[in-house]
Amino acid sequence: MSLISQNVAVISSTENVNGDNTVGSSSLLRKVDASDVENSGVDTTRSKKRKKEHKKEDEQIVKEQQKEMEKLENFLFGSLYSPVEFGKDEEKNDFSAEEKAPALYIMDRSANNSLSVYENDVGLLDESSSKEEAQQRKPVWVDEEEEKASVNITNVSRLRKLRKEEDEKSISGSEYVSRLRAQHAKLNPGTEWAQLDAQSRSGSDDDDDLSSDDENAVALADGYDNVDSIDDILRTNENLVAKSGAKLLPGLLEYSRLVDANAQEPSNGPIHSVQFHRNAQLLLATGLDRKLRFFQIDGKRNTKIQSIFLEDCPIRKASFLPDGSQVIISGRRKFFYSLDLVKAKVDKIGPLVGREEKSLEVFEVSPDSSTVAFIGNEGYILLVSTKTKELIGTLKMNGTVRSLAFADDGRQLLSSGGDGQVYHWDLRTRTCIHKAVDEGCINGTALCTSPNGALFAAGSDSGIVNIYNRQEFLGGKKKPLKAIENLTTKVDFLKFNHDAQILAICSRMKKSSLKLIHVPSFTIFSNWPPPKKNLQYPSCLDFSPEGGYMAVGNAAGKVLLYKLHHYQHA
Repeated sequence: MSLISQNVAVISSTENVNGDNTVGSSSLLRKVDASDVENSGVDTTRSKKRKKEHKKEDEQIVKEQQKEMEKLENFLFGSLYSPVEFGKDEEKNDFSAEEKAPALYIMDRSANNSLSVYENDVGLLDESSSKEEAQQRKPVWVDEEEEKASVNITNVSRLRKLRKEEDEKSISGSEYVSRLRAQHAKLNPGTEWAQLDAQSRSGSDDDDDLSSDDENAVALADGYDNVDSIDDILRTNENLVAKSGAKLLPGLLEYSRLVDANAQEPSNGPIHSVQFHRNAQLLLATGLDRKLRFFQIDGKRNTKIQSIFLEDCPIRKASFLPDGSQVIISGRRKFFYSLDLVKAKVDKIGPLVGREEKSLEVFEVSPDSSTVAFIGNEGYILLVSTKTKELIGTLKMNGTVRSLAFADDGRQLLSSGGDGQVYHWDLRTRTCIHKAVDEGCINGTALCTSPNGALFAAGSDSGIVNIYNRQEFLGGKKKPLKAIENLTTKVDFLKFNHDAQILAICSRMKKSSLKLIHVPSFTIFSNWPPPKKNLQYPSCLDFSPEGGYMAVGNAAGKVLLYKLHHYQHA
């Protein structure tokens, strides 16, 4: 028919041009009108079908919305359509399996979109809120009775603020919990840095990312690639910085009093010598009661290990060899004792051949454990070998000798005495390499060198302690780095700790006359000695090898033990 229509169209066009025949054109118009009517009928039927389909879809949507509203109202207003009865199984309820899932919650926009712990939404929230909900951590345990409980929020005045509508009275238990959480978040807004769910940010972000971080109040320090590392720091109470290699600060010294080191067996006489073994667990304490006692130091019990009684020698000084193999014991006698710790044997040595000294009570041991230097008569210094226990040499000062100190790993020896001068001796050649006056000193009474040999301290009978740089002193500089004037009586004892950050100065002639000096700043620790504790008459002191313990012996026969908190090891 389309082919005939095309032919008719051609004929009609030629007839219209010539103007000869008008009948052919009228018949053509009637055929075209009939085809148009047929096409319009088909279109109307299609449109009716579409309307019916849309109507069915709308009715289905309305039913689903009505069903959802009933479900929501049931949740919000206390089971209007199927009242909940306690003690009944969930199978008796009319809800489907989907409806048995945890009920959805309502976002409280006034609480900065705070999320509830019930995260299983049913689709009423938009995509953004569902993403935020997915990031929330799931609760470990959920009380099933919350869904069945009903809370009246109008009976208590302070709960009325939880209402979202004026005529709202009862809400379910889970909704009550959700609203309380939202109210708490509204009144107590959190900080960004404390949130565990903070997203990690890379340190190589561009400027736009940095600006967005500033807007969110989250800024990462240089060197941190993500927030997880920060969270790990915030989850522990351990020290962030180890104090073992840190510098000791001046002002206040952190310390605590422990059980006395000789609590299990105090001395019957004054304590004249205390010293830690190189293993930091063994402490010797000696005194005029002629007993040498060893204690195992733990800060709690301080168990006594052994005691040795020397019948003919009130002990004035005892010292471990640095290698820990022997103990040298001396008193106001012509002889001294040597205790071999390995063989547990005590040997009596002396008098020394060719010498007439009546007392060998003051001595020092070299750091290399090879030599013991005794103070002799008339300015003589006696050098004794620790292996053979024989006199191997002597040194002679112009005045009397009162104090000694080794330096440079035992290759040099410092001495001072009645002439107020400090001598430096080279033990390899046994000659004096330097001699200079200790500033303001008339009679030198104490000497001590730092473990590294860089510093030395000299004390006098006037109570003044001068601290020198040893190399500068040898170079001709006589001015001390610092003059400590905190003691008013004769200085009897000086001691550096292992890292030369603390210097202890002591006088036996006055109660609590023991000061601790912060060497880097040359200042006194203001909280030492303890203000409410009496040290009696301190006579000796020693630091443990790593500085963690400090033992103080006094004239009352006690060895006071302290823990220095700056140092982590004994």
